Amino acid sequence: MTAAEVNAFLRQVYPELNGKEPDYHAIDVFPGGCTVRLEAGSRHIRPGGTVSGPSLFTLADIGGYVCVLTHAGADALSVTTNININFMRKAEPGPIDGVCRILKLGKSLMVFDIDIRNGSDGLTVAHATGTYSIPPKRIKTPG
Repeated sequence: MTAAEVNAFLRQVYPELNGKEPDYHAIDVFPGGCTVRLEAGSRHIRPGGTVSGPSLFTLADIGGYVCVLTHAGADALSVTTNININFMRKAEPGPIDGVCRILKLGKSLMVFDIDIRNGSDGLTVAHATGTYSIPPKRIKTPG
């Protein structure tokens, strides 16, 4: 799947993610990973003018989801089993990119990490590791 194809798939299977604005989206898919972006606007800002932790956490989770969809198969039932996130510094509003890489891709689990960088200066604002569960392949029987 390309970035455009995975974005179309996300709109179809997870329309609640963005609502009317495509705040979270894939911008690149490459062997062993992907890059996702949050266009952080007013609805992502917490008191103090920083992008909220839940918004950055969602970006990390979407990075893992895009990786599992594009590398293990487009099964919407892949689910997060674990994410650990560390917040490094204040994230400013605007584009925030998450560069996600697959650490291990097995038959039933995918382990990934994601470096979340502020678009304005490119500094890491958060880093996360996570695991996705890959559903077993369903065999269609005739009849």
